[in-house]
Amino acid sequence: MKLKDTFIAVVALAIVGLLGYVWFSPAGVKAAPDIELVTLKEGRIKLSALQGQPVLITFWATSCPGCIKEIPHLVELHEKLGPRGLKIIGINMQYDPPNLVTEFIKQRHLPYTIAMDIDGSASRGFGDIRLTPTSFLIAPDGRIVFQKIGEMDIHALTARIETLLTNTQAAL
Repeated sequence: MKLKDTFIAVVALAIVGLLGYVWFSPAGVKAAPDIELVTLKEGRIKLSALQGQPVLITFWATSCPGCIKEIPHLVELHEKLGPRGLKIIGINMQYDPPNLVTEFIKQRHLPYTIAMDIDGSASRGFGDIRLTPTSFLIAPDGRIVFQKIGEMDIHALTARIETLLTNTQAAL
């Protein structure tokens, strides 16, 4: 009977340890999907081609008040951390008409990359995104290290990105 109790205790401890690792892991455990995006300026971009630098993906829509509120913060992030290696990609939702998106981008002078998810494949690749804004921070090794539905805490996000950039530059 003692052997059975010991086995159960070891298995329970292993499960608790694994759950703790997944919950507290700073590097994340889920790899970003290797999707191909169609951007308005760069053409086609394969997400795996961006490995080696942190990437912030944000799903957004022109009709989303929270998305529009975040845009100035994303522009600021792009200007501040883009030169250090951060890549920001705004992925427009499938239901937004492309001509409306194009006009919106021209009016707002968005400097970061915008991709159109015309067939919904990007949304499906990231878990069938339905709510906007939904954002993902991808580490230089391709793992998702942060995910947020709704508006982001820009100060906390900036600190995370700066840590990724510092670690990336130190590894070089």
